[in-house]
Amino acid sequence: MQLRTTREKRRRADDGWAVVTNAWNGRSRASTERKSGYGPRAHGDNNDFAATIWLGFALRVSATMNPYFVGILVPLIASFVFRRSTSEKKRGLPVVVGGEPGYAVRNHRFTSPMESFWEGVSTLADLFEQSCKRFPYKPLLGSRKLVVREMEVNQDGRSFEKLHLGNYEWISYAQAFKTVCSFASGMIQLGHIKNERVAIFADTRAEWFISLQACFRQNITVVTIYASLGEEALCHSLNETEVTTVICGNKELKKLIAISGQLDSLKRVIYMDEDASEVSLAKKITSWTITSFIEVETMGMKKSIDADLPLSSDIAVIMYTSGSTGLPKGVMMTHGNLLATVSAVMTIVPNLGTKDIYMAYLPLAHILELAAENVMVAGGSSIGYGSPLTLTDTSNKIKKGTKGDASELRPTLMTAVPAILDRVRDGVRKKVDTTGGLSKKLFDLAYGRRLAAINGSWMGAWGFEKVAWDLLVFKKVRSVLGGRIRFLLSGGAPLSGDTQRFINICLGSPIGQGYGLTETCAGGTFSEYDDTSVGRVGAPLPCSYVKLIDWTEGGYLITDSPMPRGEIVIGGPNVTPGYFKNEEKTNEVYKVDERGIRWFYTGDIGRFHLDGCLEIIDRKKDIVKLQHGEYVSLGKVEAALIQSPYVDNIMVYADPFHAYCVALVVAAQQGLEQWASKEGISYSDLVELCQKEETVKQVQESLFKAAKQARLEKFEIPAKIKLISEPWTPESGLVTAALKLKREVLRKTYADDLAKLYA
Repeated sequence: MQLRTTREKRRRADDGWAVVTNAWNGRSRASTERKSGYGPRAHGDNNDFAATIWLGFALRVSATMNPYFVGILVPLIASFVFRRSTSEKKRGLPVVVGGEPGYAVRNHRFTSPMESFWEGVSTLADLFEQSCKRFPYKPLLGSRKLVVREMEVNQDGRSFEKLHLGNYEWISYAQAFKTVCSFASGMIQLGHIKNERVAIFADTRAEWFISLQACFRQNITVVTIYASLGEEALCHSLNETEVTTVICGNKELKKLIAISGQLDSLKRVIYMDEDASEVSLAKKITSWTITSFIEVETMGMKKSIDADLPLSSDIAVIMYTSGSTGLPKGVMMTHGNLLATVSAVMTIVPNLGTKDIYMAYLPLAHILELAAENVMVAGGSSIGYGSPLTLTDTSNKIKKGTKGDASELRPTLMTAVPAILDRVRDGVRKKVDTTGGLSKKLFDLAYGRRLAAINGSWMGAWGFEKVAWDLLVFKKVRSVLGGRIRFLLSGGAPLSGDTQRFINICLGSPIGQGYGLTETCAGGTFSEYDDTSVGRVGAPLPCSYVKLIDWTEGGYLITDSPMPRGEIVIGGPNVTPGYFKNEEKTNEVYKVDERGIRWFYTGDIGRFHLDGCLEIIDRKKDIVKLQHGEYVSLGKVEAALIQSPYVDNIMVYADPFHAYCVALVVAAQQGLEQWASKEGISYSDLVELCQKEETVKQVQESLFKAAKQARLEKFEIPAKIKLISEPWTPESGLVTAALKLKREVLRKTYADDLAKLYA
């Protein structure tokens, strides 16, 4: 036995030296080949070589050491090598491009922008048909039927609708394709002609996606409109695009009826809900042809009409942004634009396939969700539909004791905007703080240990300890979203580093943080799954070049040290043609260079890290110059101050005729009420609590603390604040559907309060 052990040790030692020798000889050969001009210069050669040498050394040493010591040494060396190779990995590479001078970067794996991931696929219609043929029996679209609708009365007398929803019911790829073809044929028989446009005006659901694909089958341009859009913006969108057919839900039909006298071109309305209560009223007071979704599908089943498939250059969608300033603009997107983004994301999401289930609940009228669902179709994944109000077991509309969408679906993939992730983080933290005691101590210990590990500390929780904390502490948190999330995409706005780390640890999944705009079909940059850094938005997607250009007025230059800085400009096949019927604005922010590449000027300010990853650091429109010449970046200050436990939302306002800024602060009810209870402060409701002088003082001190942690300058910290008890929602018109501030609307709404703050 002793002899066998000695031989085994000697064999392992020889293996270790063999690894080192082979690595060195291989490096020498590669060096000779490169010098002769025949060998590839793969980026990361040095990292791979170093990793191999260290591994061989570890094997050699381990052969002669105590096995317990080896159990500690080898993981440490492996972790060191992994961290070193990951941190030095070049994710974006400098590239020479045309157009305005700047500092441009491309994806490290693709020398030129990607247009299509699949041979012979040039449109979203092609992509959908291909997937339906590849995965005919796989489940594609899942929905929950309503079991019971009830009204519950709160202690204050207010009534709330509560829903009991059933299990997910699925249709396969083959069934979905059949429905799409039938609905497309039915629309033509209903009287819709090719050059007319269709608007989809509804919440995210399976019928929305089917309607979209049906329009593509007949080369019909789809106008997408947020379900939360106000009457003025709704009229503008429908009239500007001369929409003749609207596909909508019941509550959206009610909105259409209210403005029916102002709609110039609308002829047909197709309603999705089986029990649409507004149908009889619409038929009575309008001249529209009112038809149900099922009736249109049945018409197409009885008489099929040949598809009229689009070209890559045809306009697929006119997407109306929710508009943070003024009336919404319609962004024209070709099939080629959308396909380029979908193709690029396919290369980023790890191991996307038929075993994945995607939780769809964000507005499909937003490019982030529309692109994400088409990526899922491309990979043969399943899409389960839900809503923000029914997402979890404790969501506002879910009846107590019944399951929310995520618990029932148990998704593996999910998309979220930072505002939603911030609320998940705040909700978990508040619950932990409220519980207190041993549970809180365990959570804080587990979180601290895992945070240390993710930040690269050898003393953090790894291996068995990580598994133990996952089972003891984080399993309950993960169950909120079904317990199986393996990858999460965040987009629409910058995600704070604190929230990103919290989600990484508590959900146990990487977050792919993306950056893009409606004008670039959501394409721009995307952080790779193995990039554990925070505060950045990744390297350019394979479909895009990303360039920084000087913004001299703001003091951002590509010659800045240690990183080039400037306005972000995105170029590639994903960049859209421009704004519908708005040539002046199109010419202002879109340019075509001498090589034929189209560029979009974002107005965002960024900087490139050494590994080619982008960080958003400012926004041109959000910068205000104070009375004494200091520049205040409103967005940057808001991102820092919203970390306060008393803040649900915040808008910083700076009057250039004064030397300080002020803020409108939407109170976080739970956090503020907990503080009041602890301090023994009596109040009748949140409105009264927000008006109390001691409350305002407490919130202001909290903002100062958050500002100090973010290292804000004194002039950047609001000198005065106004506490607001009512939340800002898309329905109120004060924020967009993506929960971005509508600054001008907020300024007008709270004009008197802002004036008092400066009085």
